Amino acid sequence: MEMEINDLVKLLLALLAGGLIGAEREFRDKAAGFRTLILICTGAALFTMLSTRFGNTGDPARIAAGVVSGIGFLGAGVILRDRGRIMGLTTAAIIWMTAAIGVAIGTGQLLLALTAQLLVMAVLWIFPFFERRIDLVRETRTYEIILPLRSEKIEAISSDLAASGVTVISRKVVKGKDHLSVSIEAYGAEESFAKLTSRLIQDPDVHEFKC
Repeated sequence: MEMEINDLVKLLLALLAGGLIGAEREFRDKAAGFRTLILICTGAALFTMLSTRFGNTGDPARIAAGVVSGIGFLGAGVILRDRGRIMGLTTAAIIWMTAAIGVAIGTGQLLLALTAQLLVMAVLWIFPFFERRIDLVRETRTYEIILPLRSEKIEAISSDLAASGVTVISRKVVKGKDHLSVSIEAYGAEESFAKLTSRLIQDPDVHEFKC
């Protein structure tokens, strides 16, 4: 089986597609960066090209299913939980989408791959502007607050939340030896969280807080 010019073109296009997506991820200092996404896209294209040649069963559905299953392990590896938040979902989705573009290139669906590539680049570069606008109106945060061992301080913190315009989703209180550890998940506008943070900083009874 000899390599054809068409094969080389597909591999180079997969490299370019993965590189463009990876450059954006590298620019934002994400887990899956430039080289990783190049290898994912090129590898998906290569597996697809080889699978269509081996034997007499080049079923495109089976090929795509195999790549999706394999790439799922990489995607799962970048998803983390940090202080009640799920991190890395966007990166995992990008890994999945990059592999899909590689499969499209490997099967020769170049127009489809180009369209998907343009849509992905639009989501990565243009949509964050709209995401930031939405976060200004409503976002969810988790506060970890260390208070004195006095029950009335919990009520005072609840008053600060209400006065700042923040709505509480859940609250958990853990009693320590000489302090109370309060974990609060709440949602509100960015301006409301700024007010709450200012109140907590100025409160002399708040020993420590993280958000």
